[in-house]
Amino acid sequence: MSSEQEPGQAHPRRGAPSRRGASKLDLARDGDRLREDTIVAPGRYSSHSMERLLRAAINTWHGLLAAARSEEAFRQELIALVVAIPVAFVVAEESWKRLALIAVVAFVLVVELLNTAIEKLADRVNLAVDPQIGRVKDMGSAAVGLALLIAGLTWLLALAERFGLI
Repeated sequence: MSSEQEPGQAHPRRGAPSRRGASKLDLARDGDRLREDTIVAPGRYSSHSMERLLRAAINTWHGLLAAARSEEAFRQELIALVVAIPVAFVVAEESWKRLALIAVVAFVLVVELLNTAIEKLADRVNLAVDPQIGRVKDMGSAAVGLALLIAGLTWLLALAERFGLI
């Protein structure tokens, strides 16, 4: 869309009205750029939407693999999730409690992924010892620690309830 073109004017190449903010994913290039000249009726899916969804799923898989290959803590937490799934069915009788027990462990994985991303980016930006980057990394570690604390307390509460301690 040209800079002189106003919203609602006909698109110069297609004759369709253009809308600012209405954008679709341009997968022809590198898959992460949005195109403003593609209009899809609300509530309808185009092949671009499905391609974008597929690309997002592939990127998710690649991110999980990269974290599992490079981070020992992520691998340990992944094992904890695999163990937590069947144990949640033994510990909790209600389905929402099972979901909560599994979700808090998955939450730890999410926070660990974010912490890993921050640390990798910080190392890429500056390899020298920098107190500000060190504080940012410490904050990411604190987030993981708090997520682990929440998960641990949730599981302790569920176990205490299961064994009749509360």
